Amino acid sequence: MSTRESTSETVSDASDIEADKGHPYRWWILAVLVLSLIIVVLDNTVLNVAMKTLADPNDGIGASQSELAWMINSYTLVFAGLLFAFGIIGDKFGRKRLLLIGLLVFGIASLLSAYALNPTQLIWYRALQGVGAAAMMPSTLSLLRSVFSNKEFPKALGIWTAAVGAGGALGPMLAGVLLERFWWGSIFLINVPIVIVAMALIVIMAPESKGPKLRTDVVGMILTIVGLVALTYGIIEAGDSGQWGTLSVWGPLLIGIVVLTGFVLWEKRIPYASLDMNLFKNARFAASSGIIALIFFASMAVIFFMTFYIQIVKGFSPFQAGMLFLPFAASMMIFSPLSNNMVERFGPKAVGLAGSGLVMTSLGIATQLETDTPTWVMVLLFAIQGTGMSNLMPPAMNTLMSSVPKEKAGVASSLANTLRQVGGSLGVAVLGTVMAQNYRSQVTVDAPQLPAEAQDSIASTYGAVEEGAVPPEQTGSVMSAANESFVQAMHLTAWCAVGVGVLAAIVVALFFPTKGQVMKQASDAEQKA
Repeated sequence: MSTRESTSETVSDASDIEADKGHPYRWWILAVLVLSLIIVVLDNTVLNVAMKTLADPNDGIGASQSELAWMINSYTLVFAGLLFAFGIIGDKFGRKRLLLIGLLVFGIASLLSAYALNPTQLIWYRALQGVGAAAMMPSTLSLLRSVFSNKEFPKALGIWTAAVGAGGALGPMLAGVLLERFWWGSIFLINVPIVIVAMALIVIMAPESKGPKLRTDVVGMILTIVGLVALTYGIIEAGDSGQWGTLSVWGPLLIGIVVLTGFVLWEKRIPYASLDMNLFKNARFAASSGIIALIFFASMAVIFFMTFYIQIVKGFSPFQAGMLFLPFAASMMIFSPLSNNMVERFGPKAVGLAGSGLVMTSLGIATQLETDTPTWVMVLLFAIQGTGMSNLMPPAMNTLMSSVPKEKAGVASSLANTLRQVGGSLGVAVLGTVMAQNYRSQVTVDAPQLPAEAQDSIASTYGAVEEGAVPPEQTGSVMSAANESFVQAMHLTAWCAVGVGVLAAIVVALFFPTKGQVMKQASDAEQKA
């Protein structure tokens, strides 16, 4: 390391940044971190509208249904499994260093994915992308915590949250635009120049920051990796198969639960624990953790089945489907940065209840969608959902991040992102199973002539029709029955999501502080100081 670099890191270390000022380049650093974050979140959803293209042996790589599922799942599995461990590593060895390593790995994996020759290669390259993403994600938030003052951090966090929501929504839109004009590899290749620019700017502007030099909790890290990978695999398997009673589902789930229980017990008995379990005795910390998991459980499931509704039932192209997600992204980008002002004016509880109410409203609209519903209703649904989440997630994230000292920011960031990722995956699996089983029971009655393998999902039904498994004279009636069955199944699934939203609202009402409580807490802190 050069003398100049060493001096820069020493001067700019998070421990040297005054709590009331923040880093002088903090807003530029935020812009670079948001750029890094968007490509991570974007790659969680970018494949949703590329499935049909990748399955095509001429325009794509001839992937089977199982291979298509694992192109998504390999990324999710590795990403969720390594998130918490990389947060600990970042606190120990340097968050900036880990972010740069993550960007490099992610960029290389994106380049390899763009030129994959077969489905197996793409699955493994997507897993490598997951490694890079898991290193990047907690580093962006922990670096953010270190360069901003306590006063400005909530505003910065609102922008960070907007990037999370917008990235997820922009994935299908960007993929649709690229697939309209270029070959399928472009959805991965576009990451490469972004990675190069982000790495250059981070090297120049971002400070290095670390946690205290304590003994590394190696056992805890291993337990989280094994536990989260097993738990996530079981959830994914349940979502893919629609069956929870098989060994391939409950076996990994049981292993994950047992190992994560062992992690909790281990953390309680060692003095250098990665995650201080006493934090969960703080009702607001525990409530914020629960809100993050519950909202993503409900919201990601809705976005998942809305993708099928838009493209299959409504017949929109990948580009058109992607554009329909734009209101969600726009709402997140507009309202998330403003959420802190709303919290200061009305208090976390009032804003949280309003946000959860809007999310439930969007879920309620989903229960009323039909095969002939006008497009503007879907636009309204996504706009309301984005507005609700943008006013609910920043207060929850701020409460969670502010509950730990800055030197433990990586662990808090990893916990928040793990809850978000596992909550979203569990929502897709659980509510996806509800949808699949209800669809199967409906379509079996409405289209009994369908082969058994074509009754699992609306995609499999349409696939059977395209492959000629249904006589031409019956095609119209079968497709009509499939659409109606899907809509009915979607209604039931959306009502289940509303129930989860109600639970989230109850948590907010019981545990989020009012404006008066926040002001009293601040006054007490000033008097003690």
